[in-house]
Amino acid sequence: MAAIKPEEISHPPMEQLQGLEYCIDSNPSWGEAIALGFQHYILALGTAVMIPSFLVPLMGGTDDDKVRVVQTLLFIGGINTLLQTLFGTRLPTVIGGSWAFMVLVISIIRDSSLQSITDPHVRFMSTMRAIQGALIVASSVQIILGYSQLWAICSRFFSPLGMVPVISLVGFGLLDKGFPVVGQCVEIGVPMLILFVAFSQYLKHFQTKQLPVLERFALIISVTVIWAYAHLLTASGAYKHHPELTQNNCRTDRANLISSAPWIKIPYPLQWGAPTFDAGHAFGMMSAVFVSLIESTGAYKAASRLASATPPPAHVLSRGIGWQGIGILLAGLFGTVTGFTVSVENIGLLGSTRVGSRRVIQISAGFMIFFSILGKFGALFASIPFTIFAALYCVMFGLVASVGLSFLQFTNMNSMRNLFIIGVSLFLGFSIPEYFREYTVAAHHGPAHTNAGWFNDFLNTIFSSSPTVAFIVAVFMDNTLDYKDSAKDRGMPWWFKFRTFKGDSRNEEFYTLPFNLNRFFPPS
Repeated sequence: MAAIKPEEISHPPMEQLQGLEYCIDSNPSWGEAIALGFQHYILALGTAVMIPSFLVPLMGGTDDDKVRVVQTLLFIGGINTLLQTLFGTRLPTVIGGSWAFMVLVISIIRDSSLQSITDPHVRFMSTMRAIQGALIVASSVQIILGYSQLWAICSRFFSPLGMVPVISLVGFGLLDKGFPVVGQCVEIGVPMLILFVAFSQYLKHFQTKQLPVLERFALIISVTVIWAYAHLLTASGAYKHHPELTQNNCRTDRANLISSAPWIKIPYPLQWGAPTFDAGHAFGMMSAVFVSLIESTGAYKAASRLASATPPPAHVLSRGIGWQGIGILLAGLFGTVTGFTVSVENIGLLGSTRVGSRRVIQISAGFMIFFSILGKFGALFASIPFTIFAALYCVMFGLVASVGLSFLQFTNMNSMRNLFIIGVSLFLGFSIPEYFREYTVAAHHGPAHTNAGWFNDFLNTIFSSSPTVAFIVAVFMDNTLDYKDSAKDRGMPWWFKFRTFKGDSRNEEFYTLPFNLNRFFPPS
């Protein structure tokens, strides 16, 4: 047997992922792009429906209120996606509702002054206005950090090693939205998971007219098949004698969206009335905005890799955060119940389809706006059972998490320093938020429980986010533990050339503003 050469047993680091059919600035045909954009729209529906479906009833809202909130969330999400892909980072990222705001929104809902309102409709409207006021004030955090380039300055302390736990936990941190939800209706969720994996991976070489149909459109094909199967089970009375919880998770007629949705409805600013402002709510909401900023930072870096682009330069990343702050401001003005962040599941779909085209995401934004206005048609797709989305999340969140782990190739993983930082930050990123969640379930309030409500909300929100905990631990340790002589081990030589716009010739190709706007906003 011949001696094995070193290059045969090692894989050199690759700055851009290979094997993608279309990168950030290359586009499939218009027909294929429209179909792919529709897939991204379908995937974005999961979070857009789940969040209002959970929060609106707690606020005292009806099915009609829930439909209006879902429409508004999709409408503003589509606008934010267009703004981000045109003027923000320009990465192919869908901007959607964020789970990071849940702790703060629930805290506002439980405010004694709002809970004392006996009329459910009045309580819903009052709570919505309070949430709007908090979002409007808190959006200033991202707007200031982004447009002042302060976040670009902060990014000097980021290294590939420090970003690994953050990006990974952007995906892994959402594991409770995956199989735990699939398990609530296994007869739909498990077949969906198996079918999607089979189409996208095992049958990906099946082609029609040189187009890998099953790989490229695995999501829409598998969703259609399982949705029809779920409707058949519902129509046949398979769940007639099952518990209420099972029926809610499995039946296709329990969303009450189609009957409640108007034919045409255009969301508009202050549609719920004038926002109300409370200093405690606003300060607490700032923590959720900060968490959203951290999660989005990791998500943007994951998206750049799955779009076969270079990591976004510091000023581009900061510019994107600024536009995301504008998005949260719009959420407050229109009333979406929650703030916005990068949709992790849609980033995963970039890898699954191997299409990282910016145009596809812009088309999906068009679908989000169009179907949010045509209420009945949008409600039809939004009535897909949550279990189907959860099965997709098992794959999409995992893909994003693996992209985070891929940044390890630029670091020295034979270094005990690096092993210590990665291990501790990953473990604490899982463990601390789990403690906060378990404590909250048992005590009906978070571990931080003082007389200052805004302070409680601030701490409980920060430490309930896995990426944020991992970010705090990893970035702090990476910049304080034997950092002077460890630049190469941390992967900084590879990272440096992407920090500035002109540090790499590819940055201009990927991140230059459209319409020759760089003349007015020259890159730093």
